[in-house]
Amino acid sequence: MNPRNVVIRPVVSEKSYALLAAGKYTFRVHDRAHKTQIRQAVEEIFGVRVLAVRTMNVKPKPKRRGHTSGHRRKWKKAVVQLHPDDSIELFEGQEA
Repeated sequence: MNPRNVVIRPVVSEKSYALLAAGKYTFRVHDRAHKTQIRQAVEEIFGVRVLAVRTMNVKPKPKRRGHTSGHRRKWKKAVVQLHPDDSIELFEGQEA
């Protein structure tokens, strides 16, 4: 699988910003990607050393609009911990 298909986009949330101080970065990844693929993709795309990868499946949220009910898609999230000397400049200039 192509590394650009494994890592879809970074997750922007309060929790992900709090994890940045610890050198942990959160990404939305392909549903069928496993930890080894995620590690190799992040190392290849950003040129960093990965220490650990934690993955989780985010459950779909139920949604309603009038009588019609449905749910959002499920997706996979990965929290990647980098070597202390490395960093990814994802959110430069995003502070308010």
